[in-house]
Amino acid sequence: MGTEDTGTEQRQPVMADVAKLAGVSHQTVSRVLNGAPHVRPDTRDRVLAAIRELDYRPNSAARALVTRRSQTLGVVSFDSTLYGPAAMLDGIERAARGAGYFVSVTSLRSLDGRSVQEAVDRLRDQGVDGIVVIAPQTSAVSAVARISSSVPLVAVGSGNQAQVPMVSVGNRSGAEAAARHLLDLGHRTVHHLAGPANWLESQDREEGWRRTLEQAGAPVPSVERGDWSARSGYRAGLRIAELSDVTAVFCANDQMALGLLCALHETGRPIPGDISVVGFDDIPEAAYFTPPLTTVRQDFGELGRRALELLVEELGGLAHAGTHDFIAPELVLRRSSGPAVRR
Repeated sequence: MGTEDTGTEQRQPVMADVAKLAGVSHQTVSRVLNGAPHVRPDTRDRVLAAIRELDYRPNSAARALVTRRSQTLGVVSFDSTLYGPAAMLDGIERAARGAGYFVSVTSLRSLDGRSVQEAVDRLRDQGVDGIVVIAPQTSAVSAVARISSSVPLVAVGSGNQAQVPMVSVGNRSGAEAAARHLLDLGHRTVHHLAGPANWLESQDREEGWRRTLEQAGAPVPSVERGDWSARSGYRAGLRIAELSDVTAVFCANDQMALGLLCALHETGRPIPGDISVVGFDDIPEAAYFTPPLTTVRQDFGELGRRALELLVEELGGLAHAGTHDFIAPELVLRRSSGPAVRR
C-alpha cells in the first residue's frame, strides 16, 4: 500500500518572515544580521527574538555576495594534540564565535615555508577573510615573514622576523621568574631541562634562565635537552639524578617536568628535600603531580583570544603591522620547590 503524499512540506523561513514577525522592514533585519550600528536596542531585541522563534538561518552565500565577506577566519596550526596549541585553538574559536565568525582550521605536520604557504593558499581558496598562523618554530616564523597573501595575517609565536601582528607569552620573563625563585630559595645554581633547539619558546626560556644566573653571578650548568615529552624528561631525569651536586631544575614545560619527577622518585632523590623542580605552562594536571608542581602559568586561551582580536581589528582597517603583544606569565608556587639543603 502506498503512502499518501500530503504535500505539506514545511517551508524554511526567509528574511521577510522575520521582518513581518518583528514588525520592522527587510532592511532593518539585514542591518541587525550584519551588525550594523544605529539600530535601536529594543528594535534589535525584537528582530533577534523573531529569528529565534522562527529558527531563521541566514543564507551565508548570499550575505557574502553583498558584504564581500565570508565571515570565516582561517587558522594554520601545528600538532593540535599538544595542550598548548589545542588550548589556543579553543581560545580562537570562542573569540571568533563571540565576534560573529566561523573558523576553518588547517593542521600541519611540518611548519616549513612551503607547507605554511600551501596552507595559507588553501584557506584563501576557501574565501576566508583573515588568517591566524600558530608559529612555534623558527622555520614557521621565517615562513610567515615570506608569505604572499592578500588577506590579513596574525601570528602566534615569538621572534621578530615577521612584519605581521604577533602575540606571544612572555617566555623570557617567565623563565627569569622561575630561575630567580629557585635562587632566592638558597640554591647555588639552577640546572635547565630545555625544549627542542628549533622552538622559539625553548630558545626564549633558555635565554631567560641563563640571563638570570649570569646576573646573579651563579654558575651556568650545561643544558639538558628534551623534546617536550614526558619520556624525554624521564631520560634526562635519570642523567640528572646521577649528579650529586644538582639541587634545583627548571624544566621548559610541565610534561618534561613530569618525566623528571618520575625519574627522581625512582632513583631515591626526594622532591623538594633533595632537588627542587619548577616547570612551565601550568597544564591542568600540574596541581596533581607528586608533589604538586611549581610552574609558570601561561594563558593559552588569552593568547588565542588576543590573536583573533588583532585579526578582527585588522579586518576593520586598524593597522597592526609589526605589533608584538606579550601576555604576561605567572609563577604558581606549589610543593615541588623548597629551600636548598646544606650538604
